[in-house]
Amino acid sequence: MADFKLMKQQQAPSAEPKASIDNEMARNSVSLSVPEPSWFTPKRLLVIFCVINLLNYVDRGTIASNGVNGSLGTCTSSGTCTSGSGIQGEFNLNNFEDGVMSSAFMVGLLVASPIFASLAKSVNPFRLIGVGLSVWTLATTGCGFSFNFWSITICRMLVGVGEASFISLAAPFIDDNAPVTQKTAWLAIFYMCIPTGYAVGYVYGGLVGTHLNWRFAFWMEAIVMLPFAILGFIMKPLQLKGFAPAESKKSPINVETAVPEVQEAFNVKGSAKSIKEEFSHMFSKMKCAPINLNQFSRFLKDMKALLVEKVYVVNVLGYCAYNFVIGAYSYWGPKAGKNIYNMSDADMIFGGITIVCGILGTLAGGYVLDFMNSTISNAFKLLSVTTFVGAIFCFTAFCFKSMYAFLAVFSVGELLVFATQAPVNYICLHCVKPSLRPISMAISTVSIHIFGDVPSSPLVGVLQDRVNNWRETALILTSILFPAAGIWFIGIFLHSVDRFNEDSEGQVTEVDRSNTTPLLPEVAETRYSSA
Repeated sequence: MADFKLMKQQQAPSAEPKASIDNEMARNSVSLSVPEPSWFTPKRLLVIFCVINLLNYVDRGTIASNGVNGSLGTCTSSGTCTSGSGIQGEFNLNNFEDGVMSSAFMVGLLVASPIFASLAKSVNPFRLIGVGLSVWTLATTGCGFSFNFWSITICRMLVGVGEASFISLAAPFIDDNAPVTQKTAWLAIFYMCIPTGYAVGYVYGGLVGTHLNWRFAFWMEAIVMLPFAILGFIMKPLQLKGFAPAESKKSPINVETAVPEVQEAFNVKGSAKSIKEEFSHMFSKMKCAPINLNQFSRFLKDMKALLVEKVYVVNVLGYCAYNFVIGAYSYWGPKAGKNIYNMSDADMIFGGITIVCGILGTLAGGYVLDFMNSTISNAFKLLSVTTFVGAIFCFTAFCFKSMYAFLAVFSVGELLVFATQAPVNYICLHCVKPSLRPISMAISTVSIHIFGDVPSSPLVGVLQDRVNNWRETALILTSILFPAAGIWFIGIFLHSVDRFNEDSEGQVTEVDRSNTTPLLPEVAETRYSSA
């Protein structure tokens, strides 16, 4: 009898030690499945994304520069003719065709952005970025080999497809890995690359187009981007916040979701079912899931969630009006400045102003919002004020006949207008739950291009062909900034909730939050030190 009791005690240990052992075994098993963090720290991740973003916008500035875009040949009444230059001169494009060519890449970007954002739930985002940047590299190379309007237009569309993989995924990664008190500042650094890239593109395109040939500008861009395309395939993957790793066959297993499931296997089914069997069941279930149907239904569900979010809709509407002006500025600016003020070095002048104002304005917008306390309401306040005051300065600048007065006043206007970059994207990321951030950024990108800079470039070209007065055209265009400020002003009075920490897509509640494995080691150090 004593032996029987001893055997029974050995077979049925106390519940508390058993739970402790099960928990430890589960965590040890899961830790073997979770890959070690990649070699890069959050700051290195930010630098990599900033360089890629910079190259994307250098390309946009390059094709808008006078050195690459060029001009049509002209003939005087006396019969003296000058040959055209750049793309417009070589392919004999009118202003409307020139504007269409500039907007062509947007078509690819608009079509591909939602696709890449949806695929991010079932395919590792870093691999998607690698595929996209490879397409970008090949398409940019093709631009250098183009032989007529349609060939370069098609290549520009493919450039947009390549950029789409990066544009909707980079910001969520940065938002995940940035220090809590500096999220807006980090986003500002990332979006600072937009005006900086345009400005560098103006200068770069002007120099290469003048001293070599406009085709070389595209070829050299492709060479610089190639290493980053390769990096997307070889770097260790990270998982975005708000996504259940089981949705991706290749993504790492999330400690938060995996551990409770393994513990349940022990508690309900007993020790007869091992951890290995439990994970085998999970993966076989995952493989049999109808992924394509799930992706489509999930996309429709996500779209509905975005469209009923008033804060998101108002933010994007204001962004569309804003981007209508900025898109036309970025493309027609050097040409307008050259014609209104007879600037001999319009590319250099506009490039220099945009670099300084873009960097200072974008960074200032991010740091000011952090200083004000990063909330959605404060972001709307900053957007409406800076856009309204900036519009006044930009409108006034085009009224001056003196080039120096124009440059001084326009610089102040640009400084204020560029301060919107971080706040507007902060709202896109924080007014939706984490799992919706990629699709939020993608739809925002699609919207601001469909209703913003895609129609604005050719429409401004048509307007200029009709009025034949660049000053009048610029004033009409600038006036659209005032409605943008008004729309964002409405957002101040909307009820807004920061959903960044909401659980979704299979994540756990705050009970087990302390067991979360940070995306990158530096984030872990920051959180532990702050605790």
